Amino acid sequence: MLGLALAANAAGPVALAHAQEYTVYAAGDIAWCDHPDPAWSGAAATAKVVETGLAASPHAAVLLLGDITYPRGRLREFTECYHPTWGRFKERTWPSPGNHEYLTPGARGYFDYFGSAAGAGYYRIKLGSWQVYSLDSNLAPGPAAAQLAWLKQELAANPSHCILAYWHHPLYSSGGHGSIARMAGAWRSLHDAGAEIVLSGHDHDYERFAPQDAAGNRDARGIRQFVVGTGGAYATPFLLPLRNSEKRDNSRTGVLRLVLKEGAYEWAFLEAAYQGFPNGNAPDRGEGNCH
Repeated sequence: MLGLALAANAAGPVALAHAQEYTVYAAGDIAWCDHPDPAWSGAAATAKVVETGLAASPHAAVLLLGDITYPRGRLREFTECYHPTWGRFKERTWPSPGNHEYLTPGARGYFDYFGSAAGAGYYRIKLGSWQVYSLDSNLAPGPAAAQLAWLKQELAANPSHCILAYWHHPLYSSGGHGSIARMAGAWRSLHDAGAEIVLSGHDHDYERFAPQDAAGNRDARGIRQFVVGTGGAYATPFLLPLRNSEKRDNSRTGVLRLVLKEGAYEWAFLEAAYQGFPNGNAPDRGEGNCH
């Protein structure tokens, strides 16, 4: 995968990358499989954006933020609906599962399609100088406790100046599903380790928050969360904005591009399609430094 050496850990592969700068393209809520033709779907439009970016850089990867196929995450949905679009760059993709994947018992379609890249549902990779954690936000209490114990162990064993994590259900969201507290323990552990970024999906919109702690307090050494549920499925509305929500946009499908640098990062939302008012606000972009 990605032409990089691989090393195994308890929950999946670890990519050992040596580039000082690494680009990732991230989104969730992607392939709406009731669409009659994947080639003309929202997922096809966002896939073109990703494919263009990957062609420009050999040091680039794709992060999936769950709800990769709709409605039930069956293997057939992955092979016949997802694969003709985002599956074109499967070998450069690192997934995490969403709740729709688990509508198939055990998320078997997801695990069968991604194979070793899905690990045990959570895993660590290294992209450039960044430690990156893919977590499963769908787990029952027992497996969730095991995942959290694994995360704490990995964070202690692999200290890093720059840390990113991603999973499906956002701890903070102004969207219709709202904030979902089940990953608060993971957030606290990541915050204690000095993590910079958490990516999630679930709400079909784009939202960026100021750095926060696990109690929703603005914190200069907190974690900046992005909700990127814009991978191609239908858009959903916002409710009342949460405090510390800095940018909200449900007028576009597209992907978040993150450039992971040595001690810093840049972000830009790359538009695939726009359904907003003429002359609306430009897509979000910005930059930050690691703690």
